[in-house]
This record gives sequence, structure tokens and C-alpha cells, in this order.
Amino acid sequence: MGRTEYNDNAAFHLQLLSKVIDLNKFPMIKMVLEKNVTDSEYNELIQLLSRLNEKYEVQQEEGLLDYSSLLIEFAGMLSEKLDPDATIYALKKEGYYPSLMAAFIKIIEKDKRKYKRGRSY
Repeated sequence: MGRTEYNDNAAFHLQLLSKVIDLNKFPMIKMVLEKNVTDSEYNELIQLLSRLNEKYEVQQEEGLLDYSSLLIEFAGMLSEKLDPDATIYALKKEGYYPSLMAAFIKIIEKDKRKYKRGRSY
């Protein structure tokens, strides 16, 4: 089987699976598929999350309450294929690092509220 035939087969199989599985229940997987995230990019994301979660736990133990620096690091190190906010919400929905994602979402939501209040029409 040639490489092109293999790729066509894999694409066909993914298409079939997407009809059987409700990808809305798995927004991170859906995003990875739609954005053509590679295996190595996905593994880098998981390693990044693991490192950030360790830092988060240390900062939490030290009594820090502002985790903006971790969010900035996440956004800066994330593959350019992925939107930081959408990725965080997708990760949260799938249960990846729930405490860290909750902290990130709290910052995002706070910033959205601040932005809305600060806008003039």
C-alpha cells in the first residue's frame, strides 16, 4: 500500500469515526483533528500542560493567587495552530488538569468582563 493510499484510507476511517462519535463531547480531540495538529505538537502540548500544572501546584502551595504568568506561558508556548482560549475551554471540558484549567478560565473570564466594562460605544 502506497503512502497516498494509506493517507486516503486513514482520512476515510476518521470520517467514519466522526459519524459514530459525537465530537462535540470531545472538543479537544475535535480541535486537534480540525487544526491538523501533529503527533509531536500534541505531545508538546501535553508536556507543556504537565510542566505548568507542576508550577501551578507549587505556586498554590506557596499561597500565590494570581496565575496569569502561567497563562501567558501557556499562550506563548502553544502551537500557533491552536487558539489559547478555545484550547483551554476544550481541555477543561475533557477533564485535563481541571484545577489549572479552572484557574486559567477564571483569568480569561475576568479579563473579558474587564474588557466589556472598559469599552466605550
